[in-house]
Amino acid sequence: MEFDKIDLKQRLSPLQYKVTQESGTERAFTGEYWDTKDPGTYRCVVCDVQLFSSDTKYDSGSGWPSFFEALDDSAVELHKDRSFGMTRTEVTCANCGAHLGHLFPDGPQPTGQRYCMNSASLKLEADEDA
Repeated sequence: MEFDKIDLKQRLSPLQYKVTQESGTERAFTGEYWDTKDPGTYRCVVCDVQLFSSDTKYDSGSGWPSFFEALDDSAVELHKDRSFGMTRTEVTCANCGAHLGHLFPDGPQPTGQRYCMNSASLKLEADEDA
């Protein structure tokens, strides 16, 4: 799915645009959701697809929202990222290609994975019964 860059610049905040379209990152402990405990579903800020459940969110101590698994493996895509002189696994939205963050192998069980996401790439849809 392709979005018009001019439309995105008008619809997204400058930080959301930088993160999702230019593979930027927000500073640790500054994002809207890094310490949020509200129940709900985290969606892509660009295309609104469901990405993560609050049931898999945990406090990793990293300063970014962290999840031990995606809502559905087909919702995200993984790519090798060799920027900044290191090798990491970039996570993007499978629907629109928006940069979300990175995946690390140091998360809790049952998966042992840490999806370290940028708040600026997400929007929380709160559970109605919460």
